[in-house]
Formats: sequence, structure tokens, C-alpha cells
Amino acid sequence: MNSRLFEIIINSIPKILLPGLTATSPLTLISFFLGMIIAILVSVTRVMKIRVLSEVFRFYVWVFRGTPMLVQLFIIFYGLPNVGINIEAFPSAIIAFSLNIGAYASETIRGSILAINKSQTEGAVACGLTLWQTMIHIVLPQAIKNCIPALFNSFISLVKDTSLAANITITEMFMATQRIVAVTYEPLALYIEVAVIYLIFSTGLSWLQKKVEKSLSKSTGKVAQA
Repeated sequence: MNSRLFEIIINSIPKILLPGLTATSPLTLISFFLGMIIAILVSVTRVMKIRVLSEVFRFYVWVFRGTPMLVQLFIIFYGLPNVGINIEAFPSAIIAFSLNIGAYASETIRGSILAINKSQTEGAVACGLTLWQTMIHIVLPQAIKNCIPALFNSFISLVKDTSLAANITITEMFMATQRIVAVTYEPLALYIEVAVIYLIFSTGLSWLQKKVEKSLSKSTGKVAQA
């Protein structure tokens, strides 16, 4: 490695990491939080088989699970202005990522809810709880706890998927790298560098995921023993 290339790589690290803190991280955290709210609402509504809403949400899940996230981004940011709806780049990304995560996570949570033993629901209703109270206080907490590993995987995937926001002019880590490449003409080294940075983020989150899963398994074991 020549001295020029080494200097480019070293100097580019803060230029890539800064958008990671100001764009990639907020995009990931906000989108995942909103996506989880959507997912819980959709999954509960579909399990409870609420009229009309259940079918509307079924259609929503079908559309967002069946189309690429990049296309969804383009429709929201570039397409909606044709019908008079103008949304800035960052909110457009939030909307697209949240709806996408919501669709996928809702199926994960719905499956987890359906896996809960029906005797718990029957017992809660027999004790005087309504179906909604049973769902909110008994079934849903268990379901979310059981699917935390899968939801953590979705979160890690979202960190990487935020690179798609570069296509709608958001200066996150990938676009920052593209701009440096345009000036330095060192695509191989710089794209490998940003890949390594994403890898470090994903590895750190995977380590955290294992810690959370281990903690959950211990608490589950203690409850089972009790």
C-alpha cells in the first residue's frame, strides 16, 4: 500500500463515521422504533381478526413484503411529488424503512402470538379478563420476548439497508464514501473500508444480540424452575 492510499484511507474514516452518527444511526433507530409500533398494531389486529382493518393490513403486508425496498423509497421520494405530495429525503426514508420493517416484523410477531398456548388465553378469559386485556397483558409480552432474536436480526439488516438511502440524496455512510471516491479515484480501497465499517457495526450488534438471548434464556430457565 502506497503512502497516498494509506493517507486517503486514514483521512476518510472520520468523514465516513460522521454520517454514520448523524444519518445512519438516526435512520435505523427511528425507523425500527416506528416499524415495531406498526408491526405490533398489524399483528394484533390480524390475530384478533378485526373486520376491514385486518384485510387492509393483510394487503399492506403483501405489498411491502413483495416489493423491493429501493422501489418503495423511489415511489415515496420521487413518485409521490407527481400527485402533489412532496416529502423531504430523510422523512421519505423513515417512512419507507418503517413500513418495510413493520410488514416483516408483523409476520414474525403474529407467528409468535399464534404459538402461545391457547390455554393461557382461555384461562385469562375465565378469570374475567377481556380478549384485548388478555392479548395486551399476557399474550403479547410473551410473544415479543420469544421473537426478540428474529427482531434483532431485522434490526441488524436495517443498519445495512440504510445504505439504500444514498439513492434519494441522503448523505449516510455509503454516499459519503461515494463522494470521497469521486475525488480520490480509489473505489476498491474505499468501498472495502465502508464495508468493514458496516461489518464492525453488524458484529457489535450480533454480540449484543447473543448477550440479550443469553440473558433471556437464563430468565426463562429461572421461571421454569420456579
